Amino acid sequence: MLTIIIRSIIIYVIVLLVFRIMGKRQIGQMQPFELVLTLIIADLATIPMAEVSVPVLHGIVPLLTLVVIHFMLALFSRLSQTISKVVSGKPVILINPKGIDYEAMKKLNLSTDDIFAALRECGYFSISQVQYAIMETNGKISVMPKADSAPVTNSDLKIDAQESFIPIMLVSDGKIMKENCTLAGMSDENISSLLKEHHCSKLKEVILLCVDEMGEGYLQVKGKEGKTFQTKRLVNK
Repeated sequence: MLTIIIRSIIIYVIVLLVFRIMGKRQIGQMQPFELVLTLIIADLATIPMAEVSVPVLHGIVPLLTLVVIHFMLALFSRLSQTISKVVSGKPVILINPKGIDYEAMKKLNLSTDDIFAALRECGYFSISQVQYAIMETNGKISVMPKADSAPVTNSDLKIDAQESFIPIMLVSDGKIMKENCTLAGMSDENISSLLKEHHCSKLKEVILLCVDEMGEGYLQVKGKEGKTFQTKRLVNK
């Protein structure tokens, strides 16, 4: 039993490293060759875990080989458009100003229900709202709406708006995020003072505290509603 546990830990660590090397794409964002490699890796990993008679090395070598194959395919795809089309395919226009391209729909083995479901996921419930819909190589559908169905932007309304900034998480689940605080130029004393300003005396009660570059903050304390506040601008940008 101990042998199986140790083998499982070794294979788990190797597979984790393999996926970290391959990148952080989600399943729905993978190209076809990446998805195939993922399925093969999952199958290969179970063999040395369950079969004690199979040397662990016989499971590790194929996994590392697949990593090399992945990088070679990715490299060749970047260097050659032809190889990229063979390995990953190419985007296909499903809907154009004339309507649904029936030949493209059948080529991709899609039904009208599939197309409507994809459009609804993009926020469009009628084909009359769509100028173009493109099936990407990862299976996702991108939509270009018609002018009268496109979302209105501040530039359309001639409204001057300030740029948005990504909030920096300073406290999470009662713990100070040291690296983030350093990035924001804030010390533990600054955090304590900030919490006292908002009548919070116990750090462990803080669910979330974050502040953006312009000093716009958000504080959520256990048992209380979250609230926004304004503080000084962050030192580091």
